[in-house]
Amino acid sequence: MTDLSGKTALVTGSVQGIGFGVAKALAGAGARIAVHGISGDMEIREACEAFEAAGAPEAEFFHGDLRNPDRIAALMDAVEAWGGADILVNNAGIQHTASIADMPVETWDAIIAVNLSAAFHTMRAALPRMAERGFGRVINIASVHGLVGSKDKAPYVAAKHGLVGMSKVAALEYADAGSKASGGVTVNCIAPGWTETALIQPQIAARAEKYGGDRDKGTADLLAEKQPSHRTSDPAEIGALALWLSSPIAHNVTGTTIPVDGGWTAQ
Repeated sequence: MTDLSGKTALVTGSVQGIGFGVAKALAGAGARIAVHGISGDMEIREACEAFEAAGAPEAEFFHGDLRNPDRIAALMDAVEAWGGADILVNNAGIQHTASIADMPVETWDAIIAVNLSAAFHTMRAALPRMAERGFGRVINIASVHGLVGSKDKAPYVAAKHGLVGMSKVAALEYADAGSKASGGVTVNCIAPGWTETALIQPQIAARAEKYGGDRDKGTADLLAEKQPSHRTSDPAEIGALALWLSSPIAHNVTGTTIPVDGGWTAQ
């Protein structure tokens, strides 16, 4: 339903997890994929091959340390030289759990830098060029923790709440850019709850031990604490939503945060 032929998408953290699912969905619609992430050469090559197999005419890896504004500027310049990001997905993120009293200062700084400040720097570079072209999509992968809090996650929750707020500001600033015909420029957040990625596998395995190794029961037990559906989402499902938000029909959907959380934030 969505043709992104001729468009270029930069997806940070796209070598695995949610970022991979988003990039693959955009590739399937014909977008060129600017790949980014922290992985070895083999994983990077496999990701690029997967995106091209899905339908991307090109998939190329771009380096960029998201803790460093100068490296982010170099990343955005390199992508611009490659054709420029028509679609920017800020997905990369890091996490560490500890109480406020026990949270290392350097960990706070790193989480804020990667999960919040990096999105400011990429948006600051990309949005003016999107406005010039009359089309642009920024999709910031927030979290349910951009809408609610949890103990022992102060920097993560602060960063994700900040990302939601900053996205609203950017959406307002660019709401009248472009036209219905050109597709306009929109800025939105997706707020996933529990999602099937490598990050949650150890937690699921630990819960499954309580049920004789039954993974489904272990998953339901883990999710029962927060997610009423007791079901995880798949990265491909987040990708499908990102694809819809990238389509021309979504030209008037901007400044929103869409939870994919099985009812978590409805409570």
